[in-house]
Amino acid sequence: MKVVLADTGPIVAFLNGRDRHHAWAVGVFKQLRPPLLTCEAVLSEAVFLLRLAPGGGDRVMDLVSRGVLQVTFDLHGEVAAVSGLLRRYRSLPMDMADACLVRMSELHGDCVVLTVDSEFRDIYRRNGRQVIPTLLPPGSRRRP
Repeated sequence: MKVVLADTGPIVAFLNGRDRHHAWAVGVFKQLRPPLLTCEAVLSEAVFLLRLAPGGGDRVMDLVSRGVLQVTFDLHGEVAAVSGLLRRYRSLPMDMADACLVRMSELHGDCVVLTVDSEFRDIYRRNGRQVIPTLLPPGSRRRP
């Protein structure tokens, strides 16, 4: 089984029944074996986006405490690589969570990024030119 790297969108969709990708995310989370690897920037975004949902931030942290999500990324050790990605994709702009996930995809060669953002498939590249394997909902398109 490939390592699964979790982006913010599927976490939010899984925990928010009103999200347009909720049914897809629930189905995907049922199929995948934990832990899904992620970074603190993704968790920060998810907690922020779910701040008004009942139990929002607590539910994100519950996924971590139960071992569904596992933070394995050390930004301190990867700051040069992440900074380089942020510079490379500054015209998009790339956010911190995306840069960390792209770097994580470089560190975990046999991985797939679980995301709702097609930038991981269509624009971002790991190791310079390699397409990043993704798991996206049907009909995913770039963020506005």
